[in-house]
Amino acid sequence: MATHSTPHAELNALNALNTSFPFTAIVGQEEMKLCLLLNVIDPRIGGVMVMGHRGTGKSTTVRALADVLPAIKRIEGDVYNRETRDGRTQDLSLLNSHESKVKSQKVQLEKIPVPVVDLPLGATEDRVCGTIDIEAALTRGEKRFAPGLLAQANRGFLYIDEVNLLDDHLVDVLLDVAASGWNVVEREGISIKHPARFVLVGSGNPEEGELRPQLLDRFGLHARITTITNVQERVEIVKRRRAFDENPAAFMQMWEPQQQQLRKRIVHAQKILHEVVMPDDVLLRAAELCMKLGIDGHRGELTVTRAACAYAAFQSKAAHGPIDVKYDDVKVMATAALRHRLRRDPLEIVDSDERVARAL
Repeated sequence: MATHSTPHAELNALNALNTSFPFTAIVGQEEMKLCLLLNVIDPRIGGVMVMGHRGTGKSTTVRALADVLPAIKRIEGDVYNRETRDGRTQDLSLLNSHESKVKSQKVQLEKIPVPVVDLPLGATEDRVCGTIDIEAALTRGEKRFAPGLLAQANRGFLYIDEVNLLDDHLVDVLLDVAASGWNVVEREGISIKHPARFVLVGSGNPEEGELRPQLLDRFGLHARITTITNVQERVEIVKRRRAFDENPAAFMQMWEPQQQQLRKRIVHAQKILHEVVMPDDVLLRAAELCMKLGIDGHRGELTVTRAACAYAAFQSKAAHGPIDVKYDDVKVMATAALRHRLRRDPLEIVDSDERVARAL
């Protein structure tokens, strides 16, 4: 006998598709959540690489984070998500007619959620970076720029699932843009430069292949995710997911107090970050740690100190500074900041996490 779903059930199913699972309701995976939060507090950390087993909530966590963040202001309808048109952004795409019109007018601001842009595996460089608008060129004879995914991700997150399967050339482009904060397009007779400041988040399953060490080193933090083995936590995951699927609105409302509390902590940490001080003795010990581990280059020291400062701000309850970073803050962030920068010896049997722990 055929069964028919009720309109109420269909509406709940539709809401579930359009609503992200609450960030604070995610069970376990504390390292991944902390790495994402610290990149929100200080995007200079350089993004997060999340590697782990299938079905461990990697993509769910990234999409959930955007909902817990406060909305951002941008110029109404601006495809680059800019908040102002000041002298530093005069070299933007003036090829588009709306750019030159709006430039001389007083702009109106609107609030939007923090953008989270998914980069599909099959995306081409034109789709990612932007290219000439073919439709405008053929129908109206106009030379216009069609912004890509990097423009949409400005001031938000660019999420790449299965980043270890992405073409190395495209990964190089993304990492360069993420480091500089600007996307430069030089092709088909156009020259465009627009802001592209985003937190780069990549995820993947190590069983399907690793990233080249040169690319892996460009990610600020590396979170390692494993399947939860505690039976009570596994049961709790199923219970919460079933409750969310049955009534997303009620589930979101139930977790809203925790979401608000985390939102306040993030905003507070962002405000006091500039007051965080890294004492010389702590900085010296961080540099000695990187030397003892034999890490090439200086990204290790930069990342671990930035992450430690962001962590100190996130943990602080002080209304204002100065706030001193403790060596304990460095120890908390050392593994995530350094595990993917270690030299790899094929004959080495000691795990990278254990090597960092021994050095500490």
